[in-house]
Amino acid sequence: MVPELDRVFLCNSGTEATEAALKFARLSTGRPGVVAAMRGFHGRTMGALSATWNKHYREPFQPLVPGFSHVPFNNVDALEKAVDGDTAAVILEVVQGEGGVHVAEPGYLEAARAITREHGALLIIDEVQTGLGRTGKLLALEHFDLTPDKVCLAKSLAGGLPVGAVLIGPAVRNLAPGLHGSTFGGNPLVCAAALEVLESEDLSGQAAQKGAYLLERLRELRAPLIREVRGLGLMVGVELKTRLAPYLAAMQERGVLAFAAGLTVIRLLPPLVITQAELDTVIEALRSAIAEPIPETAEP
Repeated sequence: MVPELDRVFLCNSGTEATEAALKFARLSTGRPGVVAAMRGFHGRTMGALSATWNKHYREPFQPLVPGFSHVPFNNVDALEKAVDGDTAAVILEVVQGEGGVHVAEPGYLEAARAITREHGALLIIDEVQTGLGRTGKLLALEHFDLTPDKVCLAKSLAGGLPVGAVLIGPAVRNLAPGLHGSTFGGNPLVCAAALEVLESEDLSGQAAQKGAYLLERLRELRAPLIREVRGLGLMVGVELKTRLAPYLAAMQERGVLAFAAGLTVIRLLPPLVITQAELDTVIEALRSAIAEPIPETAEP
């Protein structure tokens, strides 16, 4: 992965990995502040939820952890203004999955790295959804030649078994044993599962090739209902000009399960081992679903 990130904390999920990364940032810097991105999603426990933007997840549990602020994603000026001497960490995703499959623009993550270094803050990259081959690289940050201070991993790390991890770089200090822990973190079963398949079957390469095909074919649809198709590897968002609920249902009727990312974005996260024929089935299901009449509630 990233040679500089040579320490690992093992836990049980993505939100646990985020919690650990946030705690390590405050411990290392002695500062309270955390800057996150609008539309970002980092988990549902109290610290991770405080970094998450969507009020749907946040409001039922307020007041949340103090010291968190949010700035627009891909806006370097806003990030620069938000980070100061009280900032412990900036936490960002390379691709905002839950927030609508928005990909970091060229230069944004590199600027975030420079800004955090200038102010003595730590840069945390949340790769819970994008990591382990999903975007066509082992880690999505490899598309940007980026070395953060911490990386959060989970989801596909153990092929469906519960595991999370924080990769930790040299700028993170004061991590004495016992200050943070996890009862089942690093247990032999999930660690054994985490060692299998990913490299032996070149899942990153498969995701790169299949993702490029999927994006190309979806962009060729040029359907009036589609506002934009965007993504990286096998992490694809199809933004519609109307609410997506009836179209997700129509795809399900055609045998394809897709996710919502907000009210208008169909999120496609197929397994990295999906076949070409199965990808064509997904494309055809989407094409035929959005060919149905637009609901009366559709946006103009």
